[in-house]
Amino acid sequence: MRKSESPLLVQMGARLISCALMMGSLTACSGGLLDPKGPIGDAQRSILLNSFFIMLIVVVPVITLTLVFAWWFRASNLRAKYSPEWVYSGRIEFIVWAVPVLIVMFLGGITWVGSHKLDPWVPIESDKLALEVQVISLDWKWLFIYPDENVASVNELVVPAARPVHFSLTSATVMNSFFVPQLGSQIYTMAGMETQLYLQAYEPGEFDGFSAQFSGKGFPDMHFKVRAVNEKEYVAWVQSVRNSKARLDKKEYIDLYEPSVEARLRFYGSVEPGLFHSVMTQPHTLAKPETTSSSAN
Repeated sequence: MRKSESPLLVQMGARLISCALMMGSLTACSGGLLDPKGPIGDAQRSILLNSFFIMLIVVVPVITLTLVFAWWFRASNLRAKYSPEWVYSGRIEFIVWAVPVLIVMFLGGITWVGSHKLDPWVPIESDKLALEVQVISLDWKWLFIYPDENVASVNELVVPAARPVHFSLTSATVMNSFFVPQLGSQIYTMAGMETQLYLQAYEPGEFDGFSAQFSGKGFPDMHFKVRAVNEKEYVAWVQSVRNSKARLDKKEYIDLYEPSVEARLRFYGSVEPGLFHSVMTQPHTLAKPETTSSSAN
């Protein structure tokens, strides 16, 4: 090997090792898909990691053989056999096709099982009754209604830890995407439609939620906090919200409908019955005519 070739191979090897270490470190990163805090997030991480390692069956040999071939068939290696008339090998052809077919089968099986197991409409198995939360995406804020507690909040979602949460979601304006990476399952909210989702947090903690669907100039600030607390703290939070004199009725909803980025949290001690259903079935008729027309422009 020539002296100029050795440093090049060393550099390429060092880069491969660095990439492997970076990928390995992703499993320890916090606040994202690879740091799940609930059963749905756990299942999604397993699918991602299984798919990643299965694909490495092709990626690693291809990269390795590329380096091996480049080293073996270098100009200074007189032992390398040059066969310009060689055109076909049944063994190589079999390997080239068999390995990808097996990988596609494995990935297809993982996707098939995961897509049914993680169906957002399927309840999470638990001995506790699921908490009902109705979610409405607006420009550019999130409205959370607790129908059983008859309270509501804007840009803050408080749920009891270790208890399933059943979300009913819709949009009052354009399509948005409800996503809490550490709990899992991004799902879309659409005007005139209702989607459903089950999530759960293993233990108390605070998680970031946001919209993953571009929806205009306020999209970058369309975030919300998810606070998972113990049952006693959840009951205390509900009681504190009930003490609020603010009431979420159609008049207050019209104010929320105005496109704006919420710089503060809002809480409502009572909610007009059937408001979520009215927004879902008539997303624009509840708003002022001039607001609707200006939003369309």
